Amino acid sequence: MIEIEYHKMRSAQLILEAEQQRLAREVARARRAARQAESAGHGGAAAESHTDRPRRHRIPRTA
Repeated sequence: MIEIEYHKMRSAQLILEAEQQRLAREVARARRAARQAESAGHGGAAAESHTDRPRRHRIPRTA
């Protein structure tokens, strides 16, 4: 009898954790979509950060 109660409690706990993880993924997805929509609307540095322009490599300074 104790095993059945333990199984029910564990099952309820796993269902609750899965729901919390789903909600967290949904919030993260919504935030990411909002950031992408914001950066796509502006012509600022965020929109230009992924250009194909090669970066300039700097020579290290000598002592």
